[in-house]
Amino acid sequence: MPSRSDEDATIRAATIADAAAIAEIYNHYITKTVVTFEEEPVAPSEIAQRMQVISAASLPWLVADMGGQVAGYAYASKWHGRCAYKFSTEITVYLSPERVGQGLGSKLYGRLFPTLRERGMHVAIGGIALPNAASVALHEKFGLEKVALFKEVGFKLDQWIDVGYWQRTL
Repeated sequence: MPSRSDEDATIRAATIADAAAIAEIYNHYITKTVVTFEEEPVAPSEIAQRMQVISAASLPWLVADMGGQVAGYAYASKWHGRCAYKFSTEITVYLSPERVGQGLGSKLYGRLFPTLRERGMHVAIGGIALPNAASVALHEKFGLEKVALFKEVGFKLDQWIDVGYWQRTL
C-alpha cells in the first residue's frame, strides 16, 4: 500500500473522542523509545484528563486527521506553574510510527505556532531527548534555537539520556 502524504491530513482541534488514538500513538513512544520519560502506558482516560487541563489553560491541542484516523498530534502546555511564566509554553509533537517522515510534524507545528501567537503566548520551548536528529531538525525548521543541554538527566531502557531545550520567541 502506498504511503499517504501530509497533503491527505487535516489539522484540527483535538476532541475527547481522539483520546484513545492519541494514547495509542503516545504509548508506542513510552514503551519502545526514550523520547518520553514516562515508562508506563497511559490509558485513554488519562489522555482525556490531560487534554482537559490543556483546554482549561486556553492552550491548543491539535491532531492530524487522515481519513478519520488520528495520525499525529501536537499541543502546548504551561511551561511552569508560577504566574510570571504565563506567556511561555512547552510544545510537543508525536506522530503515529507509520506516519513519520511524511511532513505531518511540520503541518502540525505550522498550525500550532500561529495559534499560540493568536492566544498571546510569547515563548515556545521544546524539550528533546537526545540524540534525535529528526526532532532537532523539525524544531530548528520552525526557528527554535538550542538554549540548554542537560546531560544524563534521564534513565530509561537501560541507558542514560541527555535532554536539550530549544526555544523560540513568538
